[in-house]
Amino acid sequence: MASLHRLRLCLPLLLLLLLPPAAPAPVTIPGPGPRTDWAACKNISRELLQRVATLKEPVQGIPEDPKNWPPRIRCSDACDPSTLDTNNTRCLRRILQGLQHYRDLLGSDIFTTRPLPWLEAALDQLLGLVQQEHGRLPRHPMAPSEAWAHPLLQRLALQRLQSFATVISRIFTHSASPR
Repeated sequence: MASLHRLRLCLPLLLLLLLPPAAPAPVTIPGPGPRTDWAACKNISRELLQRVATLKEPVQGIPEDPKNWPPRIRCSDACDPSTLDTNNTRCLRRILQGLQHYRDLLGSDIFTTRPLPWLEAALDQLLGLVQQEHGRLPRHPMAPSEAWAHPLLQRLALQRLQSFATVISRIFTHSASPR
């Protein structure tokens, strides 16, 4: 029942992300300082999405443990198009959390037997662009895991990264569109 309630709350955001961008609205960026290079973020997020898609491996039957969920874009993160046009700080902070999580994950023991430096490079580029405005987050080293679980954890991490990359690519594409 709770999952239906969450789905109902997030459905408008998902629909907004799937629809083409609305008519241009004036952009208000709060405060001085470096600004996010939306066009560069759009290009790198698309590249990240393409790279992850080349690793597409079906994952079935993996139990979901809410305590171990990586950062996800939620309805409350204000990543919908109308909010992005006026204040994107909360959304960019959530994206930064997710990017840092996946970067830490790719550098963990889970991927020691299967390093993905080209995927790490794309994450590093995107992290660098988003961190210009929002600063660096503290790194959270991943707890060691059992070697037998690494292939399963790799597939799960890559599947979740692909979902996350799909959403942020859509966000950056909207924000990079000419206004």
